[in-house]
Amino acid sequence: MNKAFIPILSLFLLFALSACGQDNNSSSAKEETQQTTEKSDAQTKQIEITDASGNTLTFDQAPASIATFDSGVLNILQELGANITGRPAASGPVDEELKGITEIGNPHQPNFEMIAKVNPEVLVVPLSFKQYEDNLIEQGIKPVYTKANSVEDIQETIHTFGVLLNKEKEAKKINQTITDKINKAKNNGTPATKTLLVYGAPGTYLAALPSSLSGDLLEIAGGENIAADFPKEEKYPQYASISPEKIVERNPQQIMLITHGDPEGVKKAFQEEMNKNATWKNLDAVKNDQVIVLPSHLFGSNPGVKVAEALQTMQESLAEAN
Repeated sequence: MNKAFIPILSLFLLFALSACGQDNNSSSAKEETQQTTEKSDAQTKQIEITDASGNTLTFDQAPASIATFDSGVLNILQELGANITGRPAASGPVDEELKGITEIGNPHQPNFEMIAKVNPEVLVVPLSFKQYEDNLIEQGIKPVYTKANSVEDIQETIHTFGVLLNKEKEAKKINQTITDKINKAKNNGTPATKTLLVYGAPGTYLAALPSSLSGDLLEIAGGENIAADFPKEEKYPQYASISPEKIVERNPQQIMLITHGDPEGVKKAFQEEMNKNATWKNLDAVKNDQVIVLPSHLFGSNPGVKVAEALQTMQESLAEAN
């Protein structure tokens, strides 16, 4: 090789290596800049949700504090790791993890003094709470409306709070678990059981329609709601007045009682109510001792992420009548 060519070759290699190093450094710098930009965008990007009332709400970041009147929503918020500062008033024992959270009443008897005290950034409320919306907004509290008249409603609530709390992956995982259990239940081949769903307390009883959560669960579980075509109540459109004549005519195989509390007291009072009308005694459900009280924590209120457990409980009850 020409000795004069060696220095020239060395110089060329040095230049090439230097250029390559500059390209690598430039590429790394671009990646760091892109990552920094993406991180900055994520921090400044607003969160937008649409609640059950159709309101679109925007937040600069995930709410620092949330309160709710709904035990099912409380359950969802716990699963998603929210900072819960207010919870529904409890009539029975309270889980240890909830004892440190302030009670703020319920939708029918809200404790506005305690709501003001905990001053949550967001208050999760039912649609019936619209009358108080202006008062909440004046206090700087954003109301987020939810509903739970079907499994789909509950899954939509889980998704909404997954977005709100920047926990979309966690919410998707919870919903997928519920969907898998629902799909499995739909294909279990349980024979249709003629069923009457009764919601109420001593002296006040209503038949749950398919448009209610329990009615939706009954349909998924494979039951037949004998009150499906009963005229709905004006104030409670998911329910209908009890019609003894129609119930006797349709002769349910099972009667499921739903109540907020004191299940045995409600069952006893309902049986006394039936005894006033002798024809009720001839119902298959009564003759075969198929008047069942469903667990209040799963059916007396929104079960939240435990909705699949509620479905399983209903299926087990239906199986007893077959």
